[in-house]
Amino acid sequence: MHPNVDQFLRIEQGQGIVQMGKSIDNLNLQWIVFDDSAIIIPAGTWHNLINTGNIPLKLYSIYAPPNLPFGTVHPIKQCGKT
Repeated sequence: MHPNVDQFLRIEQGQGIVQMGKSIDNLNLQWIVFDDSAIIIPAGTWHNLINTGNIPLKLYSIYAPPNLPFGTVHPIKQCGKT
């Protein structure tokens, strides 16, 4: 959850499920995503993205306003980790 920034996600490869909600224990909104999907996560919204495919899920993220230092790269999570 990012309290002060909106987040844009674009799926470049793979498929998954995006979950969102008002709390980490109440991710009651859910969408199936795949190649070329775009997701906007409003500031203050709890969210999760689960890879449901057989190949790595590749995506990029944009924060508004910018939230991370230039060049930040997050490590890959192992399958089944959220």
